[in-house]
Formats: sequence, C-alpha cells, structure tokens
Amino acid sequence: MLGKTAAGLYWMFRYLERSENTARMLDAGFRIALTRSTAAEDEWVSVLASAGSHNSYIEQYDQIDAPSVINFLLREKNNPSSVMSMVETARNNARLVRTALTREVWEATNECWMTMKDLLAHPIHEKELPAVLRSIRQQSALVRGALHGTMLRNDSYDFARIGTFLERADNTARILDVKYYVLLPSAQHVGTSIDNVQWETILLSVSGRSAYHWLYEGETNPVSIANFLILDRQMPRSFAFCFTKLAETLGYLGEDYNIEHPCQLKAEAMLKNLKQKTINDIIDQGLHEFIQDFISENQKIASMIEEDFRFYG
Repeated sequence: MLGKTAAGLYWMFRYLERSENTARMLDAGFRIALTRSTAAEDEWVSVLASAGSHNSYIEQYDQIDAPSVINFLLREKNNPSSVMSMVETARNNARLVRTALTREVWEATNECWMTMKDLLAHPIHEKELPAVLRSIRQQSALVRGALHGTMLRNDSYDFARIGTFLERADNTARILDVKYYVLLPSAQHVGTSIDNVQWETILLSVSGRSAYHWLYEGETNPVSIANFLILDRQMPRSFAFCFTKLAETLGYLGEDYNIEHPCQLKAEAMLKNLKQKTINDIIDQGLHEFIQDFISENQKIASMIEEDFRFYG
C-alpha cells in the first residue's frame, strides 16, 4: 500500500475517534458542572485541558463559560480540534482514500459529515447539548460499524484500526489524568471516598459505567477506576485493551509485509510493561507521572508508525 493511502486511512479514523471523544468529554463536563455549580468554571477548564485546547481557547475568548466552551469545542471554524473541523478533516481523508474503502464506509462517513453540518449550523443551547452529543457518538459508531461489517481484513482495515486505537488510548489517558487531579484535592486522598457522583462521570466519559459496576459490584473509588481504565483488558477503552489490539494489528502488517518494524516492537514492549504492572505499582510511581509517560510513549509510537510505513516519504 502507498504511504499516502495508509496515512489517509490512519488519520481518517484518528479524527473520527477524536471527535467522538471530544463529545464524551463535553458530556462528562456538562454533568459535573451541573453537580458543582460553585466550581463550574473549573470543570470547563478541565474539559479544555483534556481536549488539549485550553491555550487556543483563551486566545479567542475573554472568559470561560459553558456556552463559549461548547461552541468552541463543537463548531468553532477557527478551532481545528472542534468536532465539526475534525469530522470534515476525516471526510477529506476519506475522499483521498475512497478506493480503499467500501461504499458503506464512505457513505457512513459522508452522512456523518452532512449530519454534523446540519446539527452544528447554529450555536448549541445547553438544553440541546445532551441530544447533540448523543448524535455525534451515534454517527461515529455508524462509521465504525460499517468498517467492521464490510471491510476486508487487509492492510486498509489494519491502518484504520491502528489510528483508532492510538487515538483512543491517548484520549483515555488525558481524560483520566485531567479528571483525576481536578476531582482529587491532593495525592493523599488516593483511595479515599471523594464524591462518587463526580467520579462516575469519568466512567461516563468513556462509556464504561455499566461495565465497571458489573466488574466491581457497585464499588466506586479512584484506585478501582484507575485500574479499570489502565489495566483491565476487557474494557475496550483501557490502555491495556488498546495496546493489545495495536500490537496485534501491527503484527498483522508485519506478517503481510514480511518485516518487523520498530513501531511493532515498541508497541509490544509497552503492552508487556502494562501486563507486568499492578495498579499499586502505578500509584506508588505516581499516577500523573505514569500517565504522562504513557502519553509521551504513545506519541513516539505514532511518529514511528508514520516513519516505518513512509506516510509522507
């Protein structure tokens, strides 16, 4: 496969995943803000930080409030990380690799873009926000469903999956890191009972609340949530799950091309490291430090993938 085609598939699905995760973070932020009326601004700051958009936001807006943050993250044309901008970029990449996609995947992507254009044509009022965010998640799920249901399990499918899992791991890490330290007053409170309603919004932001309660039988505490989102290989948005799939998929490409690329070895090493750790090891190391290291290593793998498969060469 040409590097340009591989890059188009990879970035198409990274942007789709990122747009969905932005919707999830907004949903969680909105819920927390409703329960923390005296500190709602802090929560919107944390949403911007999770999305990596805080600096670009304050360059354009004088104050941080719900309507402005919602507009900026959903529909701001001058924000390349807004949902509308990312869905449009995903569609542009899909057009570039149209011949590598099935008709169903292309149509689902195009429908996603058209739906977002209509949905986000005007500012979103807070009372409309839950329904809008639900629609964003549904449209992303339709594209993903078309991918799984109609694509050959060839290298096109593999590059789409690599983009998805790299982005998903990065977003889960950022959500957990920012939320953990916004909601937790200090490191000494790790393992204590803070506000369970607020902690559950972390699970809501990754669609993990029901699964978490099935596994932990209703127990809600920061350490268990961190374990669930980092090390649980049954949780489809955990670090361990994403890297299991990432290492497997890079392995499939290695078999197809008859070469073991450095990015594959790096992913396998990171997966091995996750398997060897317990949540107590991570807490002892420092959760924030561990997550920051993970985000950095995840970015290194992304760069290695671009180089190994000659995306731009």
